[in-house]
Amino acid sequence: MRNLTFSPSYKIALSALIAALYAGLVMALAPLSFGPVQFRVAEALTLLPFFVPEAVPGLFAGCLLSNLLGGFGLADVVLGSAATLAAAWLTSRMPNVWLAAVPPVAVNAAVVGVYLAFLTGTPVWLSVVYIALSQSAICFGIGVPLALYVSRSHVLDGFRRGR
Repeated sequence: MRNLTFSPSYKIALSALIAALYAGLVMALAPLSFGPVQFRVAEALTLLPFFVPEAVPGLFAGCLLSNLLGGFGLADVVLGSAATLAAAWLTSRMPNVWLAAVPPVAVNAAVVGVYLAFLTGTPVWLSVVYIALSQSAICFGIGVPLALYVSRSHVLDGFRRGR
């Protein structure tokens, strides 16, 4: 595996591409992406920080844009985007792909589940369970298989950290 050094402008472009992909998926599947029970397919991309650190700001920007365009207002923009940033950073620190799927599930269930409960009038425990189940289905059911495929295909070999 080559270890390439990229310019700051290249890293910004890669982050922007990830942000656009995340926001595009969220908005294309908007009826599923928002609400007290949501199935945000773009969350499968939250495993990308395991491979490339540029995904951390990219996912944050993509989530911020998505929540600005179709979310639950200021709480969703601030708290939802912060939850994505925290989960992405934690994911980038995980030792393997399976554990990399845990932070997006845990952080979003705790943060998004709680504020959605207050915004929608849903019991907190139920909202947390809804978000945990949907995040688990996406991260483990779509994200992990996608990450394993990316790992086996060596498509990111020039971009990822030494793992």
